[in-house]
Amino acid sequence: MSKQQQTTIENEITLSGVGLHTGNQVTMTFKPAPINHGFAFKRVDLEGQPVIEAKADYVIDTQRGTNMEKNGVQINTSEHVLAAAVGLDIDNLLIEINASEPPIMDGSSKFFIEALEKAGVVEQDAPVDEYVVKEVISYKDENTGSEIILMPSDKYEVTAMVDFGTKVLGTQNATLSKISDFKEEISSARTFSFLHEIEMLLENDLIKGGDLNNAIVYVDKELSESTTEKLKKAFKKDDIKIKPNGILDNLELRWANEAARHKLLDVIGDLALVGTKIKGKVIANKPGHQVNTAFAKKLSKIIKKEKRNNVPTFDLNQPPLMDIHKIMDILPHRPPFLLVDRILELTDTHVVGMKNVTMNEGFFVGHFPGAPVMPGVLQVEAMAQAGGVLVLSTVPDPENYLTYFMKIDKVKFKQKVLPGDTLIFKSELITPIRRGIAHMQAYAYANGKLVAEAELMAQISKVK
Repeated sequence: MSKQQQTTIENEITLSGVGLHTGNQVTMTFKPAPINHGFAFKRVDLEGQPVIEAKADYVIDTQRGTNMEKNGVQINTSEHVLAAAVGLDIDNLLIEINASEPPIMDGSSKFFIEALEKAGVVEQDAPVDEYVVKEVISYKDENTGSEIILMPSDKYEVTAMVDFGTKVLGTQNATLSKISDFKEEISSARTFSFLHEIEMLLENDLIKGGDLNNAIVYVDKELSESTTEKLKKAFKKDDIKIKPNGILDNLELRWANEAARHKLLDVIGDLALVGTKIKGKVIANKPGHQVNTAFAKKLSKIIKKEKRNNVPTFDLNQPPLMDIHKIMDILPHRPPFLLVDRILELTDTHVVGMKNVTMNEGFFVGHFPGAPVMPGVLQVEAMAQAGGVLVLSTVPDPENYLTYFMKIDKVKFKQKVLPGDTLIFKSELITPIRRGIAHMQAYAYANGKLVAEAELMAQISKVK
């Protein structure tokens, strides 16, 4: 089966509204983004227009929404916007915004879905990176009893079970069996709160943008005279009553289980912060932003670790794609500084190379005689040489080019490399090659373990 391609939007589109907690007018523009970009917010109201990637690591607070911060810059209540992007199967999106929080609109994802559909969804020239769940992963908050379980499935599906211990709301469930149903089944479900929460928010002057048209209010206590007056004033209404189903009379429910559907919407928006598409079934019991984002942090750590330890396996008895002679046709390096013996795999976006580390290498003479260890800098050089094959394979006359380092970043050495080891290098493009510049993520493995990793940037230039 061919891999699904990444997507972004075709045109940019802008919408405006009011921020729920600030009450300020907000303008937000969805913009197309390149492959492997993911979701990110750009604060166009601040100096330097800082960008905050939608990542679980940046979550600092989950009071009344999922709030992220990077280098002192915040994005609040990100979940409804991100849920819409995931719900339309969009992979790459830049969200420009002139405030810290998106407009609340009607408290659902409906308006964001409409805008993104209007902008048009287009395929991009790169496969989707999908995390396939192979075993059960779970996270439980012992204090609240909230729990998220992720189990294997042939697609991304989500079930949310809601129980707030209140008579008025009771227990509700909602299920999304396939993401393509998000628009019809989930996107219009609005945010909700309980009367006691609304009272607290009003007292602390924290709900300036929330008129009663963008929140379902469940009345879980007696509506006092003073609260009624406060609500009338805050929501600019002449009168406020409780309906027979226990909600304030500001709006009609779209579904009997609208609260559970909205909680499911929040789960999808919060799990977007994992940064990788998920192929698995999520069961969220009593979900909330705190447990959702804690689970997203846990899952993104697991995915990172698995990627790092994803040791390529090759039959080294098979003839290689390139032997040492072919490598020397492409690379200008020569022994003793040629540190790649074979190329095992080569595509437009990645390369896998190999080196047999032997005792008679020149660098072992002086690098800890009696306890020889391959120098880390030479491991980085070997990874870069494998990457050089990838870059130089994009030009018709590689013998006329040289490759120069521009940047080495995030270098980590995990294990010693000793004589007798077989090193496998894997370099993958982080972004497409442009103007002869390649930005690569490189890994080196030996004995079934990751020994080194680095981000490398190199440029090829013609020999004068």
